[in-house]
Amino acid sequence: MSEANTIRVLMVDDHELLRDGIRLSLLKYDDIELVGEAKNGEDAVQQCQELSPNVVIMDMQMPRLNGIEATKAIKATNPETQILVLTSFVEKELVQGAIQAGAVGYLTKGASKVELADAIRATAAGQTMLSPEATQALIQATLSTNNIGADLTKRQREVLELMVVGMNNNEIGEKLFLSPSTVSYHVSEILSKLGASNRAEASVIAVQNGLV
Repeated sequence: MSEANTIRVLMVDDHELLRDGIRLSLLKYDDIELVGEAKNGEDAVQQCQELSPNVVIMDMQMPRLNGIEATKAIKATNPETQILVLTSFVEKELVQGAIQAGAVGYLTKGASKVELADAIRATAAGQTMLSPEATQALIQATLSTNNIGADLTKRQREVLELMVVGMNNNEIGEKLFLSPSTVSYHVSEILSKLGASNRAEASVIAVQNGLV
């Protein structure tokens, strides 16, 4: 295959043994050329600027810059470079974050050599390539977003309504005949379920989503 049609790949992973394995597996493909290796996100961003690869095989959990941060930085400076995530982690927050950052592919490290090569080719063409686990994680993330607050209990909704009108924990406790520690527990659960960092943010989310 001509050099012009060869897919130039940069591999990013902080585990040397995994990089060795991928390097060896890609040698058998004439249309894929490994042009560089990086062991952290910061190094990946720098090498992308120097090498302009077609595809970056991106790990998620790395020192300095993680996969999501590195993906954002690479897409900002090298928008034509496509990102293929290859990771052991398929939590919905990671998958969603990677896609939002600009990745078009998301594979697990259990993928076969053939699956990886096919994913590299698809990613180079800008085609979405998701493992079944990543697809399921995105579906769960979408369902969670569309049903925000659906997992609140009746009591937590009562507490939330009083939070929205500005009552503190003691006032809520007196109103609902609950102990301060019980109110505190409910508030903590509400913040967690709504993905809010504080009471004010929880109140905004509640109003925006018609929870009160």
